[in-house]
Amino acid sequence: MTFTKACSVDEVPPGEALQVSHDAQKVAIFNVDGEFFATQDQCTHGEWSLSEGGYLDGDVVECSLHMGKFCVRTGKVKSPPPCEPLKVYPIRIEGRDVLVDFSRAALHA
Repeated sequence: MTFTKACSVDEVPPGEALQVSHDAQKVAIFNVDGEFFATQDQCTHGEWSLSEGGYLDGDVVECSLHMGKFCVRTGKVKSPPPCEPLKVYPIRIEGRDVLVDFSRAALHA
């Protein structure tokens, strides 16, 4: 696995999200009470940013375009209209750095 620094933990307060870009991929970094998760940033139902146009409630992000919901831990759809899960990325914290393996996105159906 190749982990790359995506941001600092200080850039993503608890209950918030941050969009990062890497090799034309837009990825959302979520802070759920100090635990960090990384998913694709675009809703699978429409072209809408989950980090910039979403609402995080616990480990569930709601897309504000059509109110679909996803679990940021697994990428699984929690509420339609989306029917496709989000890609999730391996993530780890080293010191104050949030590291993501952008090459290993996975889908959990």
